[in-house]
Amino acid sequence: MRLVRFPRQPARVSGDIRAALASLGRGQTVIGGIGVLGVRPPGWTRDLDAVLITPRGVVVVVGVDLPDPSIRLEAPLAGQWKADGWPLVHRGEAVNPAIEALELAESLASLVRAEQPDVPIGTVIAVGPFVETIEQPPTDLAGPVRVVYPTATSMLAATVSLASADDPLSATQVRSVLSVVAPDAPEQPDDALRAEGFPVADEEHPLAASAPTVPAPHPARAGTTTTSRPAPAPRPAVPGGPIAAPVSPVPDPRPPVPSARGRAPASRHRRVRWQGVAALALLVLLAVAAIAVAVADGGGEPGDRPPTVVPAGGLDFTERATASDSRCAPHATGDLQVALREHGCVRLHRGSYDTTVDGTLIAVSFAAITFADDATAAEFLAVAETPGSGTVEDLATRTGDWPDPAPTFANAAFAAAADGPTVRLTLSGPLRGAAEPGDAGLAKVARAALELPVPP
Repeated sequence: MRLVRFPRQPARVSGDIRAALASLGRGQTVIGGIGVLGVRPPGWTRDLDAVLITPRGVVVVVGVDLPDPSIRLEAPLAGQWKADGWPLVHRGEAVNPAIEALELAESLASLVRAEQPDVPIGTVIAVGPFVETIEQPPTDLAGPVRVVYPTATSMLAATVSLASADDPLSATQVRSVLSVVAPDAPEQPDDALRAEGFPVADEEHPLAASAPTVPAPHPARAGTTTTSRPAPAPRPAVPGGPIAAPVSPVPDPRPPVPSARGRAPASRHRRVRWQGVAALALLVLLAVAAIAVAVADGGGEPGDRPPTVVPAGGLDFTERATASDSRCAPHATGDLQVALREHGCVRLHRGSYDTTVDGTLIAVSFAAITFADDATAAEFLAVAETPGSGTVEDLATRTGDWPDPAPTFANAAFAAAADGPTVRLTLSGPLRGAAEPGDAGLAKVARAALELPVPP
């Protein structure tokens, strides 16, 4: 999901909302869409935490601050809320803290419906500072509103369940919604919208664009009668040749020459098909020969090569993928991407590793960003250490070098450090499943990974 940030944060829980959305990353790999944070539509005096325009619908996110953290929250939309059994008292005549939030969300939904009446719209009430379990009545869960404590998992689940259109929104519809919700948001180019799952231009109606055109029949000649009949289906195209217009077959007056078994000779299409099979077999033989030569030269197949093990911080890290790039911002998310766009960078080096600690296989994502000077690096480090400021995308996740399923780095331990003009960032989490918050073992791995080498 591509995030557009405005500085307004109307609730204390707004930071948690931003952190949860930033963790979803760019592109449609997780959910896709455009998220506008800190929204204030024209003429409004109130702010909304977020409007999420996904390929399957629009979700309005409103933050609601609770007095204290709780273990169990009972949250009926039309009744009194209870935190750990104690009623939550709200000012005025509101029966629960979400009443004003729901009114605000409905006002925003009315703006969207006036512009795009067919787009599904849902509402997420994001509560904080922390709630372990939230209970909504079944009748409320069947409707378009969810009450959640904002984590990456809960926001993803709520968004997927609320945005459920059969066909994806087009780029034209996205720009239409943005024009009424946040007209001062930056223009979203076609490439960005396409990457987030929205059809662009002629892709918006692929069936219409690809439908074959049937030529109109010639007018009937004088004195003749025409009979309406469906156009014949086009013949399959011969590989390598143009598509021929459908014509009636002309019988060959010559009798077929029987083959050795008394059968008519094979058709031209059959000969072409067998020629393609023969060519494919030749390619396979050439590939096998190339592999045999490589093995004979001592190279071996890629799977036979031993993995690269890199010692750092007292641990051994097995390399999964490494790469360097002079473009930094496209590989970051959230506020980190904004900072990299503003200040630029000299180079970004990324690496993905795994290591074993106490019998547990741990995945590590490593990034080293080099800036033009120490001051810029220190400024970037301060942004990186701010909770919810985004991250640098894991390389092996992008390149598919992790075994399926790839690690999610949910609740991963984070470490950061600056070495002159270079800032190092690490994430460590279980290769399978989510981490437990505050895991000391993962924090130790993250700190050790800060010592991974960076090529000159």
